[in-house]
Amino acid sequence: MEIVVTAVGPDNVGLADPIIHEVTGQGASICEIQMYDHDEAAVFAMMCRLKIDVQYWETIRSNLLKIGFYKGLSVRVWTPTPPDGRKAKLAICATYQESTPRTILQAIRDGGLNAEATVMIGNRQKCAALAKEFDVPWHNIGNPDGSANEESMVRLLDQYDVDYIILARYMRILPPDTCWKFAGGRIINLHHGLLPSFPGFRPYHDAYANRMLTYGATCHFIVPELDAGNQTIHQSTFNVAPGTPIDQIVRVGQEINEPACLLEGVRRVVDMEVKLHFHRVIASSPATQRR
Repeated sequence: MEIVVTAVGPDNVGLADPIIHEVTGQGASICEIQMYDHDEAAVFAMMCRLKIDVQYWETIRSNLLKIGFYKGLSVRVWTPTPPDGRKAKLAICATYQESTPRTILQAIRDGGLNAEATVMIGNRQKCAALAKEFDVPWHNIGNPDGSANEESMVRLLDQYDVDYIILARYMRILPPDTCWKFAGGRIINLHHGLLPSFPGFRPYHDAYANRMLTYGATCHFIVPELDAGNQTIHQSTFNVAPGTPIDQIVRVGQEINEPACLLEGVRRVVDMEVKLHFHRVIASSPATQRR
């Protein structure tokens, strides 16, 4: 089975060694390892992807959490293929737009997405009624100005034992340490424009200013380094006639194209058709795909 280990905490010597010794001592093969040492902020971060025999899952998970406790590291041990075969647990994060998270919730209810909506998290109260409609626990982590309490978000993600964090038009940038804690292809974002051509907060308007007749959305993995590239999971587009008003373009994008784009991207990930490897999206082997 495949597992992903992340460790984040105050920088010090000898932080990676006990983790590496533990996993190799259990017979694991290391498929990917990344480490980050931010000297100015004195922060250490590490992500390690392993393959182990399923019989060692509980032991290695328990031992790594103990290492984290003794070393003062925030350690998480996660697998995309849990031994009990349960569905993937999703945290759906939203701000104002309801159409995109609604599509994910409806697909789960209808059986079109092999996942469970474990929790909804927002930095505004707008989507609370949507969570109630689908009987999903709701938590507002927003401050009065809309900024998010990042510690509360991390605590909730751990509390609900989340597999994937779905940023369904969640209009906040996750800080690097949160990205490291859930690194390895666990954070999925919807950008309401075609990347890399139209980044930023107003991609519809930027494309409109460039007289574009094709608009689109991008579903991609989030990685700790901004603008690292190569994380696109799925893109979808729609065409408009010359002279189409910008308000109509935005409406079609938000209500039809964006939800469909995110849904297909999330489906590809939870069905394990694709995964993130060294910051690149690759096809998963058929043997690892969820059934």
